[in-house]
Amino acid sequence: MITPAAVAGLLELARLLHQQVPKTGVQLVAYASEEPPFFRSDEMGSAVHAASLERPVKLMIALEMIGYYDSAPGSQDYPYPAMSWLYPDRGDFIAVVGKMQDINAVRQVKATLLSSRYLSVYSMNAPGFIPGIDFSDHLNYWQHDIPAVMITDTAFYRNKQYHLPGDTADRLNYQKMAQVVDGVINLLYNSK
Repeated sequence: MITPAAVAGLLELARLLHQQVPKTGVQLVAYASEEPPFFRSDEMGSAVHAASLERPVKLMIALEMIGYYDSAPGSQDYPYPAMSWLYPDRGDFIAVVGKMQDINAVRQVKATLLSSRYLSVYSMNAPGFIPGIDFSDHLNYWQHDIPAVMITDTAFYRNKQYHLPGDTADRLNYQKMAQVVDGVINLLYNSK
């Protein structure tokens, strides 16, 4: 997790969880060192955390980029042009992404996010060779056979200012960010 939007989402989750504790255990974890030269290394914060877990983990949810939305036609790109036949050309949705083995987890997260009726949600289960499927901290949990999904606005496939000086707070959609957090908190409260 590297984005201020994801950190804000995590802090709001912490506030809500403090008000009402869910039935199942929840760990909120923020990681440093997700970017190069640490990305995909043993020093990556999520790699250290995933390796340290001793008790069974039901699901890891990575809040990646969750705040940039663009409803203009053609604002959404994909790693492969053919994907535009299956997914919208407008970047006004949130995506739930996981590997093939995590199809049930992706479906559960997507269904809960959709239950808010305010978010447009798309999902993808794909093999690791699809670019972007493993571009966040959840990849390190897969290495330990822990189900993990990423909730993302698709980062640079949508936000052309991603990691550039124009990637500023005034370009975030705070209402959509709050809806994502509401969906995640509902998932945590209703998990069995």
